[in-house]
Amino acid sequence: MNELSEILERFRRGPELLAVATTGAAGSEVDFAPAPGKWSVRQIVCHLADTELVMAARIRKILAENEPRMEAFDQNAWAEHLDYSRRKLSHAIEAFRFIRTDSYDLIKDLPAAAFERAGMHAERGRITLGDLVRISAEHVEKHAVQIRNVRAAFKEAKKAAQG
Repeated sequence: MNELSEILERFRRGPELLAVATTGAAGSEVDFAPAPGKWSVRQIVCHLADTELVMAARIRKILAENEPRMEAFDQNAWAEHLDYSRRKLSHAIEAFRFIRTDSYDLIKDLPAAAFERAGMHAERGRITLGDLVRISAEHVEKHAVQIRNVRAAFKEAKKAAQG
């Protein structure tokens, strides 16, 4: 398997990773924050869903436009002002799955040269479609680990409280 097909497979598997990481999470567990300023499972999943919207738009801009400009966004402002603490976990998981699957269907059969198309990110500079796909794959992988860690911390806190 070459590097591009490996990245595409990791990108495709993102919804599976998120589903596995959140399976069985319910009640107070989804809103448990392991420390002040740290995100809960619900907030992480909402962040993933919203970031996926941004990445889907960036993928489409790079494919459709020549050297498009891509703005950055403030993830903490999004979390605060888009009410991550109250959004439905199941809706965020489904939104992520739908958007990622749609983007994967769009790019999976593109020729390798398409992944060299690029745009200019406001903070990262020049970024190719291949870079975006890799970053997106890594993003959900990182947060799936974070979700598992938050869930483990919840279980430890609950155990400690029971005494």
